[in-house]
Amino acid sequence: MPTISAFYGILIQMFWNDHAPPHFHARYGEYNGIVDINSLKMLEGDLPRRALNLIIDWAELHQKELLVDWELCTQKLMPKKIEPLK
Repeated sequence: MPTISAFYGILIQMFWNDHAPPHFHARYGEYNGIVDINSLKMLEGDLPRRALNLIIDWAELHQKELLVDWELCTQKLMPKKIEPLK
């Protein structure tokens, strides 16, 4: 699973040829979450509120890039890196 961004100890990843809806995986220590790219809502997971807020802030800034990466992954192509939250 490629890591497309990393910031503040959070890894943002996507699987190749993953199931719909378009989403990304976020890992923070022992916590994991799946976030819908279109709605920016957590679909599954147990991320701490502070980490989730950072992830959503980042995703709002990069929503179009995330959708491009999702399309690349559905075609089993390497997604592009996305700038981390600063």
